[in-house]
Amino acid sequence: MEESTAESTAATADTLRMELKKTIAEILDDGGVSEDRAASVPQVPKEFKCMLSHAIMREPVVIASGQTYERRYIQQWLMYKVTCPKTREVLSHRLWSPNYLVDELITQWCQANKYDRPEASDKPIGLFNDDIDLLLQRISSPSSVEDQTKAANELRRQTKRFDNVPASFVAEIPESITRLLTPISALGEDIDSNPGFQKDIITALLYISGLEENKTAVAQHPLDPTAYKVFEAGIAKTRRNSAEALWLLSKLDSNKTIIGNSETLKALVHIIKEDHFTAAISASYAVFHLCCLPENRAKWIKERNFVYIYFALLALMTAQNGVIEEIEDLGFVDGMFSILRNTSCSVTGENGTLIFLRMCGLNTGDRDRERTRLKLIKEEEDKYSTFSKLAKQGSQRAMIKAEAILQWIKRSGTGEEP
Repeated sequence: MEESTAESTAATADTLRMELKKTIAEILDDGGVSEDRAASVPQVPKEFKCMLSHAIMREPVVIASGQTYERRYIQQWLMYKVTCPKTREVLSHRLWSPNYLVDELITQWCQANKYDRPEASDKPIGLFNDDIDLLLQRISSPSSVEDQTKAANELRRQTKRFDNVPASFVAEIPESITRLLTPISALGEDIDSNPGFQKDIITALLYISGLEENKTAVAQHPLDPTAYKVFEAGIAKTRRNSAEALWLLSKLDSNKTIIGNSETLKALVHIIKEDHFTAAISASYAVFHLCCLPENRAKWIKERNFVYIYFALLALMTAQNGVIEEIEDLGFVDGMFSILRNTSCSVTGENGTLIFLRMCGLNTGDRDRERTRLKLIKEEEDKYSTFSKLAKQGSQRAMIKAEAILQWIKRSGTGEEP
């Protein structure tokens, strides 16, 4: 019996070896590495990728079905299942052994293509796609509120703890974002009936949004207006995570148009005005990124309440290194001049003069940039008397700052500082 098993294993190994040699010959002997191919990141052959990790294998092992997988992924799989991930056949045993042939072939391919093979890792692995899909079924089509809440909590834990869960959530699971968020909208006016469920769904969305490759897919999902109530009525952690998720999504240029709507504006402004400091900071940065898009600035700048918030958050942010340069590079300055010269709000005048005073005094060693900055401020004053008016008619704080700006303008031509 043992001899028969050994012969069968040897025959399987010989067959596998022949198939893999044929495959690698086709890969390595296909005209060598062209200049175009060498100049770009090579495409890893699917035979060298583990279907569980979706990445090139670092420690390939073979299981009873004859299929090869990344060691730590198949170990995790076999802890809970007795089937082969690819063939779905029931395995005769759960043992595995190193696949030295595949390992050598991958090494040869990496060397031929100058591909950096990742180091082996013992980082823990979360649920696989089938299990995540089952959690989504329990969330979107629950048998009970209790089970739905438990499933949402488990999904939150998985997306936070394991890198592979957010990575495969969008790419590998059909309509995953829709299935995750639809239950929030479905609650309608009862959206606050289950705050724990609300928190777990939004927090899972936050971790999923953290991956660059997921941001577009998340932002493209249309939210029912009712769902925006989580920004106002949800528990503090839900509001904070909602704001942080929008901040992450707003960093991607293509998302600025998608999520730059009035509902998003109202939600973010509410958090900035009413919420805890950490939530307000995330919401402020989201607004800042969304305003990089001219049409968003033009659309939102008409909102009186938003102008107040806009200058307040910019005044807060310009105290940080590099923010003034970013404002200039993004083309915000002309719009800020327009707001400041037309405002009747004393607080906006105070924040606006503070921002421009910081711009006058900013010394980064780039003399050309500093001269250009002062020239723009001087041109604004010469054409509209913006700072002279504020020095006479603004609040006490605005008057002091406007007068200091006028001193900078006066001495800018002499190269002296006031």
